[in-house]
Amino acid sequence: MENDAATLQCPHENCQAANPLTHKFCQRCSTPLPKNYLWAVIDDQSLGSPGKILADRYLIVDKFVLLDTKPGLLTLTPELENLQIPRAYLRLIPYRLHVPQVHGVLPLTKDSPQREILLLEKPPVMVDNTTQQVHLGSELTSAWRDATSMRQLNWLWQIAHLWQPLASEGVVSSLLDSYVLRIEGSLVRLLELRFDDTTSPKLPQLGEFWQQLVANAKPAIGEFIDRVSLSLIQGEIHSSEQLITALDRGLAELGRSQTPTIKIITKTDTGPSRQRNEDACSPPSGTLVSKPPQPTALAIVCDGIGGHEGGNVASNLAIETIQQQVQQLTKVPYDHIDPSLLLNDLEKAVAMANDKISQRNDGENRQGRQRMGTTLVMALPVAHEMYITHVGDSRAYWITRQGCYQVTLDDDVASREVRLGYAIYREAVQQSSAGSLVQALGMGPSTSLHPTSARFMLDEDAVFLLTSDGLSDFDRVEEYWETEILPILLGEANIVNVADRLVEIANSKNGHDNVTVALVHYQVQYWEPEITIKAVIPESYSAKTVDLASRGANTSVLSSPNHKTQVIEESQPTKTRQLPLQWIVPLLFVLAAGTGGFIIQQLRLKSTSQPPIASNPTPTQTPTVAATEPPRTLANLASGWVIQTTKEIPLANNQSLPPKSFLKVISTDPNPKPASGDFLVRMQVCTSTPASSPSKPGLKPGQEVAIEFSKLKGSGASVLESGAANPCKPPTQPPVTQPSDSSQT
Repeated sequence: MENDAATLQCPHENCQAANPLTHKFCQRCSTPLPKNYLWAVIDDQSLGSPGKILADRYLIVDKFVLLDTKPGLLTLTPELENLQIPRAYLRLIPYRLHVPQVHGVLPLTKDSPQREILLLEKPPVMVDNTTQQVHLGSELTSAWRDATSMRQLNWLWQIAHLWQPLASEGVVSSLLDSYVLRIEGSLVRLLELRFDDTTSPKLPQLGEFWQQLVANAKPAIGEFIDRVSLSLIQGEIHSSEQLITALDRGLAELGRSQTPTIKIITKTDTGPSRQRNEDACSPPSGTLVSKPPQPTALAIVCDGIGGHEGGNVASNLAIETIQQQVQQLTKVPYDHIDPSLLLNDLEKAVAMANDKISQRNDGENRQGRQRMGTTLVMALPVAHEMYITHVGDSRAYWITRQGCYQVTLDDDVASREVRLGYAIYREAVQQSSAGSLVQALGMGPSTSLHPTSARFMLDEDAVFLLTSDGLSDFDRVEEYWETEILPILLGEANIVNVADRLVEIANSKNGHDNVTVALVHYQVQYWEPEITIKAVIPESYSAKTVDLASRGANTSVLSSPNHKTQVIEESQPTKTRQLPLQWIVPLLFVLAAGTGGFIIQQLRLKSTSQPPIASNPTPTQTPTVAATEPPRTLANLASGWVIQTTKEIPLANNQSLPPKSFLKVISTDPNPKPASGDFLVRMQVCTSTPASSPSKPGLKPGQEVAIEFSKLKGSGASVLESGAANPCKPPTQPPVTQPSDSSQT
């Protein structure tokens, strides 16, 4: 930064003093001074020389990097409809750990070929605290050589998880651009989005890109990556789900070379302005838990809703219920855990807690504002992974030596507006109803609840902070993480003292609510394995069964003057619950007992002098029961079924699916992170009518298409009943359960 006169304005509205750029706190009022670096999306032209200030606010640090010198001010942005802001950035906000979000727009002069510059916040920028020099995170291909086996595979795993959501927004080319793919510690982060051409990249192209990494892969995984990339190129792996499963197995093998040590501390406080503490936490406040020796490490934070009407009852009931369920889950050996099943079971535990609170509300005839409820966020470390589940606006933050990352997205109106592509987050949070919740535990049956679950690979020391909004409001975590939480990772602070300090900050800097925090300190000992990891490519399979029935609307609307949080209705699809992991051990026991009893019975039969009993019954000895198939509807959609559309369905690339088209369901694919609030139905076109408009070409028979379920349902589509004339197969052929490669008419 060559402009020595540049200053950083204090964000406190009653101060706004000018400070040197090197200061971390305001020299007048001691308010933390955030350094908000921004990435400018501009067509190959320089913004100007370093040190120049644009729009009396943005200091040019590098060719495309700016520093916001007035971080306390809102960005003056025109109406979203009048801007050329790609909504892909907004709709991908659930993935903001990897995808940068829109900060605002910087208008340019009339002489410039570009009308405005898109500014992206929190780009992968590294700052040298000694020299204050700023540089971009390394490209993936550059950082690859020096990474451990665990980290190399972790980076590929993150890219695999991003493939489907970026493909659905037409920006999957971003994952094939070495300049855009940047590394920040263990995280893969994108500088900006690259928009796909007419033909979007497919998985074989990802395999070709990964083939370039094989030569510099660590010895333990070189053969593994070569095998996986070739399977992508040859089409053996043809879905991101298959790819993730293969990488999961490789990471599980590498995880044997990683030994974690975990410490958890919680702290809850009523705060200076409340009479009752409606928050709750697990372990109990002030308790320090270590694993080992404890077999389970689980942290939960709940923020009760309902004031004196029972918010504290709801939060404690949620804690009690989830603890019981998770204790059963952790009895299953890690080698027998399917990550997707564990995510489903964590959501099921949340659903059970929701139903208990809801049933109590119903039993006490609580309606509307009188209903009690709670938010929830919990962290469960399992081997080399961290599982995070949340509902509401209690948050989880992931702190590493490189930065502080909010890994949950609040279930509130502001986040929903951004996710739907209607607003920029910095502006959405300024609306009067921005903090109103769209869901919380206890507001209705679990069929109307949509918890968000995610898992994160851990290959370095980290701290996860779970907190109620008593601390997270007004960006207090972002302001104080570097001075208060980072010292834990540097060995300069005790985790118990840090928890006390965070509660003190919440009470002194906010003070409007109860406050609860849980700190999960994850420490890693890793050594490179001497063995070579073998790749196992999973067989092709349809996605797990998904219940695409529309959730019932939550008719309860909370608007109590005793708290700032409201709950408003939102209808979203839900997943069907899978076989709980806690059932596996009892089932195995029952099967083992049954097998043992059968063997003993056979031995007893052999010891008698009687001849063996004939074991070939006649056909009349085997009764048959006619199975009654339930009606086929969108609510219980399954592969192989045929759907007929009623209205035109708009698709990507200016295509559309005309009315009265017939399509066969291939699979129902949930998005990797359910926060996006929709599912994809992958189908094959059987017949279609001519397009309604020449500008919107239709699809040809035999083509495959993925349609969001909300669009499918909104079009009034219907499912053909079993036995109906099926236009998706020749009448002389038996029904098929898997689509063929050739077009069907």
